[in-house]
Amino acid sequence: MLRKKRVLVVEDEESLLKLETILLTVKGFEVIGAFTGKMAIDKIGVEEFDLVLLDIMLPDIDGFEVCRQIRKDPRTATVPVIMLTGKKSQEDHDKGVLCGANAYLVKPFKSAMIIEQINRLISLSVAA
Repeated sequence: MLRKKRVLVVEDEESLLKLETILLTVKGFEVIGAFTGKMAIDKIGVEEFDLVLLDIMLPDIDGFEVCRQIRKDPRTATVPVIMLTGKKSQEDHDKGVLCGANAYLVKPFKSAMIIEQINRLISLSVAA
């Protein structure tokens, strides 16, 4: 049987983490949550993920730095990263792209759009 695609959801707001976890679980993904940047970096260093859904505003290390760390590590450099954030400015969007995010989505989000992006990026990375 095919294993479920694993998504690391990095979100410090508990209610949003629950919402995103339910949304992705219902769509057949295995979801692992992280509340801080450090927790995310630690998890991605030891576990395999098909995609990272990453908030920017975190209590310790911001999402931009987490994304840079993911890109720096040869084991995780190709894992797709979607930034999901309340930061709407063009400057933040550009920073997200510069640090290596594959997509930059702004909250509040439409769940169908997130699922579409996740499926697109996972299928692209599988094809690569």
